[in-house]
Amino acid sequence: MLLDGFNHVAVLTNDTERLQRFYAEVFDAEILRDGPETPEQTDVRMTVIHIGPHSELNVFQIVGNTEADRQTPIFGRGRIDHLAVQAESLEAFETIRARLMARGAADAFVTDFGPILSVFFRDPDGLECEVCVANPDAQPGTSNPPGTPAARYA
Repeated sequence: MLLDGFNHVAVLTNDTERLQRFYAEVFDAEILRDGPETPEQTDVRMTVIHIGPHSELNVFQIVGNTEADRQTPIFGRGRIDHLAVQAESLEAFETIRARLMARGAADAFVTDFGPILSVFFRDPDGLECEVCVANPDAQPGTSNPPGTPAARYA
């Protein structure tokens, strides 16, 4: 493979500080940049949130833009439906899951997709996201449909 992951995903928000706090508190993310996108574009605030070794969220807050208010169900969100991040380890996955549940951003359900475990959550702007990790209980060649509960979390 010639790639080793995503560099960044760009999202829109109406509350940059809230989003920064959420990603810092849940994922130990770092804010790398925060301010006007350019000196001439003071109505466009750009924040870069470092969420992994090679991964960032580029967060834009644009005066008068209401796209972050629009909430739609899964598969009705346009070409990019949701964001999935990869936990560093099973222990990191469990820490993130506990933090998400404590904030009411996720319930206790963990999906067993076969090769991966997954917990879905919504960030403070309502963006549906998913945290994934390699499944230590995976059976080679087995793939499970959405809604399959992970036995280790039942």
